[in-house]
Amino acid sequence: MALRRDPYVLVIGGSDSSGGAGLVRDIETISSIGVRTSLAVTALTVQTHEAVKEIHQSPPSLVADQMRAALQANKVAAIKIGMLASPEIIFAVAAVLRENPRVPAILDPVLASTSGRALLKAGAVAIMRRDLMPLCRLVTPNLIELALLIGAEQAIDEDDAVWQGQELLAAGAQAILIKGGHAAGPRSTDILLRHDQEPIRFDMPRLAASMRGTGCMLASAIAAHLANASPLEESVRKGKLFVFEKLQKNAAE
Repeated sequence: MALRRDPYVLVIGGSDSSGGAGLVRDIETISSIGVRTSLAVTALTVQTHEAVKEIHQSPPSLVADQMRAALQANKVAAIKIGMLASPEIIFAVAAVLRENPRVPAILDPVLASTSGRALLKAGAVAIMRRDLMPLCRLVTPNLIELALLIGAEQAIDEDDAVWQGQELLAAGAQAILIKGGHAAGPRSTDILLRHDQEPIRFDMPRLAASMRGTGCMLASAIAAHLANASPLEESVRKGKLFVFEKLQKNAAE
């Protein structure tokens, strides 16, 4: 079958009934870049654009079985990880990643919804940092998530953010993309940190428009470009431009 030869991104995450974030946003992003998707659903949620009302987690063994089936069925060239919900699901995902070390994984560490509802159980952050992050090619925290991941106050400037990112690298992460969407100023700057390399900055004008799911979108776009065999830095650059153009279009509507 021709479909089996096409590159796929395996998307691991939760549903969003409003369509603003989660798996819906992941699929539409990856598809628009011309890459196919397969899925492992970690949770079903009841959401509007304003609030998360209910969360129903998948059994961890079911998440792992979905991942293995997708990897068996398709040419999975990258993995994008979003909402994980519980320590047990983190363990399950990490186990399958260890079985497939050649497939690059992008982790968007979804810790809370835009409305503030926790999307990861208490105590799971340390497990994510210890057991999952070292297995991922790239982790993409925003400034709030970055602070939570290292147990610190939110960075007050770029130097502070880079220091926090370096702390995550020291904890075992392969590469960190610090997203600057929650910072202030006329420019939105994301910073790529890797071991023994100078930070690389990806800079765009800060737009007045806002939309839900931009974190999902960025990580998914990066994963799609990795699946198309682009190097990491180029994949990040293309992903950043993709999100900027979507926000620009949203502002114009």
